[in-house]
Amino acid sequence: QVQLVESGGGLVQAGGSLRLSCVASGSRFSINVAGWYRQAPGKQRELVAGITPGGTTNYADSVKGRFTISRDNAKNTVYLQMNSLKPEDTAVYYCFGDVGVRTYWGQGTQVTISS
Repeated sequence: QVQLVESGGGLVQAGGSLRLSCVASGSRFSINVAGWYRQAPGKQRELVAGITPGGTTNYADSVKGRFTISRDNAKNTVYLQMNSLKPEDTAVYYCFGDVGVRTYWGQGTQVTISS
């Protein structure tokens, strides 16, 4: 059973930074596409950033230039460096990873940005 465990969320002031980590375990196979979604109260879940095993990335327009996604394939870990954080970045952040034909999700980590 594949498990994804996130860490690194918390409360920071606007303009600050956080780094989220997501470690995958329990799979004999490599994680394919991986990344992060977020869901704010009363809003739909939205894609924040994704990354392929080769390092190709994509970002939501709202985070381009502020967030950076990266991965360490040897450690089965995906990171999200978040800089210049804004109150509108407040949400629960979920990592995901594709293994074969299935998509697995982490439990979510709360990110709260105070103004």
